[in-house]
Amino acid sequence: MGSSKVPAQPKRIVVLTNEGTEAVLALGFKPVGAVKSWSGSPWYDHLKKDLDGVEVVGDENQPNLEAIAKLKPDLILGNKLRQEKVYTQLAAIAPTVFTERLQSDWQKNFRVYAEAVSKKAEGEQLLQQYDKRIADMKSNAGDKLHTKVSLVRFIPGKARLYMKDTFAGLALSKIGFKRPAAQDKDEFAAEINKERLPDMDGDILFYYVWDNDKKEASAVEKDWTSDPLWKNLNVVKNNRVVKVSDDIWNSSGGIIAANKMLDEVDQYLLK
Repeated sequence: MGSSKVPAQPKRIVVLTNEGTEAVLALGFKPVGAVKSWSGSPWYDHLKKDLDGVEVVGDENQPNLEAIAKLKPDLILGNKLRQEKVYTQLAAIAPTVFTERLQSDWQKNFRVYAEAVSKKAEGEQLLQQYDKRIADMKSNAGDKLHTKVSLVRFIPGKARLYMKDTFAGLALSKIGFKRPAAQDKDEFAAEINKERLPDMDGDILFYYVWDNDKKEASAVEKDWTSDPLWKNLNVVKNNRVVKVSDDIWNSSGGIIAANKMLDEVDQYLLK
């Protein structure tokens, strides 16, 4: 990556990651352009109102360079993993700042975005508020921290267990919740077949669904949740299965979703 002279007070920001869009919104900016959300038309439900009137500039994997150029941005925020191949073209349009990776620890990238828009101090304050929420939940949880929390995701054609190195998994680990043995790993996710369906069991199970236009993930969800092995899970028998938003618990990956997820953790695990 090259180096860009970033404006001290950017006015026309284009954002090329979903987590970056949440970052700039949380820091008080409305971007002129952003890549579409992984679901929604074109934005996640929890961001629709804030992004009203914002121009769609492709998606994370294929940003629309022509649409970006038309917006005459003074700052472009993106990600090396997603957009390294078009960095030179982006940097020719406007100063461009890339985060290196996309990871469960969204706070690292948030700091990069905050510094790029000259809001480093404000960014740190938002992170401190989030960390305080985590600490307060941990100190107030008591014996509830022994709860084994299972995370499952259905996507087109596949079922996955989500481990500790995920957006939701990291938050649960920071609070101090236990995980079922098959998910108690510092890894991302494991695709499983129905023989491993018992590995979904826990004291509570959160599952989320990322679908396509053909509703193939919904078909997987229906197939698995009607299976006798599913119905035999203790967590199902105990009526402790909760379907949550994939946008919030996985796909969006930013500070707004992170706080909304904590709201739901508090609701389902600590009340």
